[in-house]
This record gives sequence, structure tokens and C-alpha cells, in this order.
Amino acid sequence: MTLTATLNVDRTRAHFPALESGHVYADNAGGSQVPKDVVDRISDYLLNTNVQINVDYSLSIQSTQRVADGKTAAAQLFNAARVEQIILGGSSTANMENLLKQFEGEVHLGDEFILMDGEHEANNGTWKKLAARTGAIIKYWHPVITSPENPFSVVHHVEHLIPLITSKTRVVAFSACSNILGSVIPVKEVTKAVRAEAAAKGARKVDISVDAVAYAPHRRLDVQDWDIDFCMLSFYKVYGPHAAALYVRSPLRPSSSSVAHELVYGSTGILPYLLSLTPLNDLQATFDAITSHEHDLVQPLLAFFTHPDQRKRGLMLVGSEDSDASRVPTISFVILGQNPISSPEIVKRINQRGGVGIRGYKYVCTTEDGVQLPLDDGVARISLVHYNTVEEVHKIIDILKDILYSSD
Repeated sequence: MTLTATLNVDRTRAHFPALESGHVYADNAGGSQVPKDVVDRISDYLLNTNVQINVDYSLSIQSTQRVADGKTAAAQLFNAARVEQIILGGSSTANMENLLKQFEGEVHLGDEFILMDGEHEANNGTWKKLAARTGAIIKYWHPVITSPENPFSVVHHVEHLIPLITSKTRVVAFSACSNILGSVIPVKEVTKAVRAEAAAKGARKVDISVDAVAYAPHRRLDVQDWDIDFCMLSFYKVYGPHAAALYVRSPLRPSSSSVAHELVYGSTGILPYLLSLTPLNDLQATFDAITSHEHDLVQPLLAFFTHPDQRKRGLMLVGSEDSDASRVPTISFVILGQNPISSPEIVKRINQRGGVGIRGYKYVCTTEDGVQLPLDDGVARISLVHYNTVEEVHKIIDILKDILYSSD
């Protein structure tokens, strides 16, 4: 039986005192806002249980349990089978660097790592460094252009990944959701196809590493159902403090990197917040409601970006133009044509209006056909989440209209 509920956006926004200012937070891929209960837990730890952990006096026992609760909460967010599979650290990059020090002995000269082209360096960067140390070979899963009217409409398709797999494939690493393209990758489908092809090709062992940093604010994680080996999560992208968690399925036991205990305890407030968003107290129902609301945010944005008038003006979406569940409200774009505006200038003009904050981002991407997208100035990026409103979307659109046409 499927549980369904609707997101009450006004009630949701009440968890975030920062939203009362009226500022439109449109750079959520860089870091989400934090609900009051998470901040209260951080404060409570510092004010009441800020002692050395793992000592046998009562306050230390309480403090130690609070830190342990942080791992338990992370395991629930991942839907991990065991708390022991969770590593905590200061950032996803630090966690992966720590992991691969342990993983290095698993790699042989000539092993192949397949990485997703143009994706987050917390995943890609660490594997590239390991390949350089071990003599592994890097191969890239490139995207394809999906719209003849938009040379920037790039999407990764699983059928272009499978031919890259050989008997030497050792690692396949990709993002569950792009923090630039906004595309959701069907992780379970990809994993199933990869494992079947690897078995058919005689690969000795394939580990699958999924970067879920940009996915976790929008969709539910399920590492068991996905059948993956490593998965990374940054709490500060998913309504928590600046800390991170890493799921490791295998017996590899990298130690946690440095992370403040109060932030670990603060992260225990993420799950209660998410469960509070619908009356059903069910995490899947929460993310179903989030997906539905985010669809309402995406629709007017994509209608604006793909309208013939904007296309003629030179406004181009970078990524999928679909508005279904395969996309989150992370919108990257450029302005080209006879009167182009550089991406840094777009960001500057929007942010100078006041009341809205977006961000520019460098992006390099090569398509399946070997064509590198001409994005020397990077992209401008609007990144929304479930506490944003449709009214805020239309405010952003009005600003964009003014910037697009007042410069003609």
C-alpha cells in the first residue's frame, strides 16, 4: 500500500527562521538552510554535554551516546543494514580520501575505473588520484544531447555506460543526481545493468560508488535496494550541519575523519524534521511529497526556459528539458546569441537586485560524440528545494525577463 500526502509549504518553512527574512534562497546545491531543531541540538550539546566522550562518568556516557546516535541517524538516512557501515567526517571529499587509503590494496595495475563525465569531484577526484597511484585506467561515461534545438541539453543514458564495461572493470562511480544538470540517475537500474554486464564479461569484482550529495535533498536514499558498495552524503546539503557521512558496504573500516561532536549530534535532527513534513511519519511519503512539490517548482521554470521567445533570445538550459521525476529543480543555464551575457555577469545582475541569491559554476563536459560543450564562462545556476515556493520561482523568472530583454 502506497502512502501519499501533500507537503504543507507554509508549515515546512516555519522550521527555518532564516526564511522569515523574505530572501529567496536559490543556491541550495551549495548548502541548504538548517531547521531550528537541528540548531537547537547543536546548542544543547555544547551547553549541556560538551565533555570528552568514551569516559565512564555519567555526563560522558550521555555525550558518547549522542555521538553514537549521529551514526544511527545517518544509517537510517542511507537505509544501511548496519550502523557499522557508516563513516562520519568533516566532508564527503575527506571521507572518500580516507576510504581510498584503505581501498588502494584492492586495485591492480590495469584495472579500469569508469567515472561519470563532468561530475562532482568528491567522487571523481578521489578515484582519479587513486588511479594515478595504482596504474588504474580511467574511462568516462559521457552524456548525449537530447534536443536538436538545444546543444546543451545533455543527459547520461545507461545504454552508453554498458559498452564501457570489460573484464578489467573494477570501479563504476557516478552521481545519483547532478548538481549542475539536475538529472536524477536511476541508480538501481544502472547498478543492475552494470553488474549483469560485468558478470558476462568476466570481471573479477566491481565496486559501485554513488555520490548522493546532490540527490539526498530531493529523493530518498536506499543503499540496500540499490545494491551499491559506497555512497556519500553531506549533511549540510540536506538540512543539517557542515559534516558528512559515508556508507561502506564491505568490511573495509576506514576511520572517521575529524568532525565536531556537536555537529554529529545536530545531524540527528534531520530525520525527525523530514518525518514531520507529512502526517504519515513515513520517510518515503515525505520524499514523495517533496518530489510532487518540486515538480510544481520545475514546471514554470522549464516552460520559461524552453519557450521559443527565450530560445530565440539565446537563453539555453544546460541539462535535461524534461519536467518529470527524472529532474530536480536545479536549473543551470547560459545566455548566448547576438547579445550574449556571460554567466558571471548573469549571476552578478540577479544578485544585485537584492532579495535573491544564485551562484555561477564552472562546468566542463564532453558528449558521447566527443564534442566539448562551449562553456568557457561556466553556467549560472538556480537551485531550489522543497522549502522554496512557486511565488519565489515567478520572482526569479521576472528578474530573468528583465535581464534578458532590457539588454537588447
